[in-house]
Amino acid sequence: MTPAPRRTGWLGAVQDALGRPLTTYYLLLGATALLLTIGLIMVLSASSVASFRQTGDSYTVVRRQLMWVALGVPCAFIASRVSVRWVRGLSYPAFTLSLILLGLTAAIGVEVGGNTNWLALGPVQIQPSEIAKLSLVIWAAHIYANKERRLANLHQMLVPVVPGMVLATGLVVIGRDLGTALVFFALLVAMLWVVGAPGRLFVLALMSVSAVALAMAATSSVRAARLANFVDPFKDYHGTGWQPAHGLYALSSGGVFGEGIGASQQKWGQLPEAHTDFIFAVLGEELGLVGTLLVVGLFLVIAYAGIRVARETKDPFVRYCSFGIVVWLLGQMIINVGMVLALLPVIGIPLPLVSYGGSSLLPTLAALGLVIGFARREPAAARALKQRRRASSAGLSARR
Repeated sequence: MTPAPRRTGWLGAVQDALGRPLTTYYLLLGATALLLTIGLIMVLSASSVASFRQTGDSYTVVRRQLMWVALGVPCAFIASRVSVRWVRGLSYPAFTLSLILLGLTAAIGVEVGGNTNWLALGPVQIQPSEIAKLSLVIWAAHIYANKERRLANLHQMLVPVVPGMVLATGLVVIGRDLGTALVFFALLVAMLWVVGAPGRLFVLALMSVSAVALAMAATSSVRAARLANFVDPFKDYHGTGWQPAHGLYALSSGGVFGEGIGASQQKWGQLPEAHTDFIFAVLGEELGLVGTLLVVGLFLVIAYAGIRVARETKDPFVRYCSFGIVVWLLGQMIINVGMVLALLPVIGIPLPLVSYGGSSLLPTLAALGLVIGFARREPAAARALKQRRRASSAGLSARR
């Protein structure tokens, strides 16, 4: 068999690199590691002032984040190694546990920033909605994989995925967490789209979520003010516009290359939630346009690699699960960045892998671990890894 001719020029080199069997695996691994590293650096910088004021130690928050990373990386590794059958076996238990936790949160949850989305478990507070994002994707992917040959029937397509996701979204709406409700809605739309739902369903879904969003705004004066003023936060500068306005100040002062790591002025008290929901603003101030584009580009790399996994696999569960995880992470990034740029109202959504918080970081790393595992188990990738291990073993034996 005659080998394929090598392409010339930089475009040809890129195409050759993208065509290699391990490219998807390394893109996912590299982009995840870089985002995690950038996140740790930015959490340290953005939280240092607030940490010192509250505890007398500038490293309190970043130490906690390091602890979550130390827990999350092994979770991602384990997720990348477990079998697909084992993951699918967890779908219903994980979904049921998520509904129980969301129900408890709606009933006895802790209110933070106007949203009842935290659940106190002894001395620890968790955000069950973050865990539910992963369990919903796995559960829906498992059901659709089982129904692969029956998805031409509308009833089979809708039941039980749509009622289950609507129930989970309803429990989040009870806690007045509009941001997470939008992410759940995006997951539902994505799963319906990937299984070929008719267009009229999406029109109905858009009308429904618009009605719910307006209803949630009408029941909260703060949320209504945020929705009314998000286009021009300077209208209510000392009220609901304070946070988005100072986010824009941070981004504008960063320029192209930024003020330098640690040199943010807004983190000294003007910008609320500097190390959580608005960490992207501090990143823009310290690393400039270059830093923000790098972070957005890394998310796009993860999305590209995840979609490659979904397109190339023959396993329907891997296809649906990979696509759902991509929509979750990319959608959450878009909402967070839109918030900071005042293109969307402030609805309290963290930036995955970058913002502080274990409730968000652990499920995100586990989800990416799953996609990395799917990529490394692709037939061509698995053969390439096996050949590398054999070559490495032969090299070690020769040295002896």
